[in-house]
Amino acid sequence: MEYEQKSEPALLLETSMTPALGGDAVSNVVVHPLVLLSVLDHHTRRQEGAGRVIGTLLGSRDGDRVEVTNCFAVPHAERGDEVAIGKDFNRQMLALHLRANRKETVVGWYATALPEGGEEGGSGGGGYRCIADTSSLIHEFYAGECDDDPVHLVVDTSLQTDAVSLRAYRSTPVQVRGEPLANLFHEIGLSVRCSESERISVDRMINAQRRKDGGGEVEEEKKSLEEEEDEAAALRISMERLLGMLETASAYVDGVVEGKTPANDAVGRQIEDALSAIPRIRPEVFDRMFNDSLQDLLMVTYLSNVTRTQLTIAEKLNETLAV
Repeated sequence: MEYEQKSEPALLLETSMTPALGGDAVSNVVVHPLVLLSVLDHHTRRQEGAGRVIGTLLGSRDGDRVEVTNCFAVPHAERGDEVAIGKDFNRQMLALHLRANRKETVVGWYATALPEGGEEGGSGGGGYRCIADTSSLIHEFYAGECDDDPVHLVVDTSLQTDAVSLRAYRSTPVQVRGEPLANLFHEIGLSVRCSESERISVDRMINAQRRKDGGGEVEEEKKSLEEEEDEAAALRISMERLLGMLETASAYVDGVVEGKTPANDAVGRQIEDALSAIPRIRPEVFDRMFNDSLQDLLMVTYLSNVTRTQLTIAEKLNETLAV
């Protein structure tokens, strides 16, 4: 990484002072929980003495709305008015992510709050800043990586309010007589939204933490098993109901073909629509797809159990060494 000299300072505009934005400007940012967890993990694993961490945001843009679905860390270093960014690392990681999901694009960058007075290793006086002067140079780098104007996500990890706050910004240049003077960061609307799979994962994490904090692991485990049994029973009832409807439809079609039941054009069209909505797959192809998916699921389950075991061993070792 090579250090680059900052050219213009960064100015922060308060929310109440934010002017009306143009039609093409981003006014709303939606962040998924995976992004927040990745940023917090990056912050936890940062190098000792690092003032803040940064990374690339991936997602999609629809008009004035940006949805951030993924991110990855990018190494950087700050020294005074200079900043160095791992551009090659960013390019390689982006290529790997695009191989897994081609629909995601670079929509901006994230950073954690910077300690007051702190470049790298600065402890400051206990305060934290969302925007630093070096933010302008980093934002200019990501402006070249994005198809549209990048958004800047700031995660306040100081926990001064016993909470992790999120803020989103967009930047506009300030010019005087055609000469660039500074970059003005406007705070824009932000919301956190979960998909169905993310909501299930987050609920599991919250329930596990509650069991750990409040005790009563045995009761919670029994409750969890009862919930799983209820879910299995509900699935069985749904499958039995589906099988009954298929048998009813099949009996109706057989009756019409044999002349025992009068034909109904409306019912026939509904059956045709239902059948046309199902992709035609040969039984051997379906069996192969099902077995491949089952093997993938078993592999993920195995890796999850191995990871859980490794974390448990690491915690026990840390407790032993601490004593």
